[in-house]
Amino acid sequence: MNGDPLAFHPHPAAWAAVAVLAAAVVWADRHFAPGPDRRLPRRRRWALAGAVAALVAATSRPLADLAAHWLLSALLVQRLLLTLAAAPLLLLALTPEALAGLTAPRPVDAVFERATKPLVAVVVFTVVAVGTLVPHAVNAQAASAGWRGGADVLLLVAGLVLWGPVLRHIPGASRPGPVGVAVYLFVQSVLPVWPAVLYVFAAHPYYAAYAHRGLGLTPLADQRLAGVVSKVGTLPVLWSVAWVALNRAYQADRTGRDPDLLQWLDVQRRLQRAERRQHRVRRRPLAVPKPGAWTHAP
Repeated sequence: MNGDPLAFHPHPAAWAAVAVLAAAVVWADRHFAPGPDRRLPRRRRWALAGAVAALVAATSRPLADLAAHWLLSALLVQRLLLTLAAAPLLLLALTPEALAGLTAPRPVDAVFERATKPLVAVVVFTVVAVGTLVPHAVNAQAASAGWRGGADVLLLVAGLVLWGPVLRHIPGASRPGPVGVAVYLFVQSVLPVWPAVLYVFAAHPYYAAYAHRGLGLTPLADQRLAGVVSKVGTLPVLWSVAWVALNRAYQADRTGRDPDLLQWLDVQRRLQRAERRQHRVRRRPLAVPKPGAWTHAP
């Protein structure tokens, strides 16, 4: 591809999408606030600011342009920002009341309940992370802004799924214990990033979209750098969170307190689910035997 990889290209659609998403988070926190004080807590404001910064960095120049046409390593950095920075910070920016309200509708809660199960989350995140890196998918993203935007949204949603079983303030999520969280994060740090091993030890470039020299890097050197970036960017984040979960459980055990106290919003969501299941059972028609279905012993 000809041109300057660092030339300015505006991204108004991406900026508008980020602004709408940030406004939606603020609206949800205020709309579902339990009391008259609807100001966003300071830690939620910082989390939202961090999420917006990560989203703008991932979808604006120079990173977005380098990821689209020039460097596979830039594409990997962009993906890390979406899944390991923007996604968890967006969840942290939402209060438990807002998360409970947004996931309250029955169809949403049905998907939410399954998506936060650790095994399901591992499968979903692995499929999205690996599937969006196959050569046809990467070449399609390089050729079309629409495909790039769709891939960014898909990765952000996959990042939300990744962090669903980990963050403790999400009402109704399937939360494993501290050891379960550590095992879950270890698996998530291995399965979805296995293509990084192929990048590092590859003998030739895999992607036609990055078959040209970008910022002085040959395609093969760029691909190997992408593999290193994927591993170096993923392992410290996920393993650090796993260590924090285990350390918090250890400190709670020493002091004799419960690190995972059940909150009322969790109880309320479980009662709602139980009521829905009972309602489905009551509505299920009884099996009436057809005439002649009974047999009589001679």
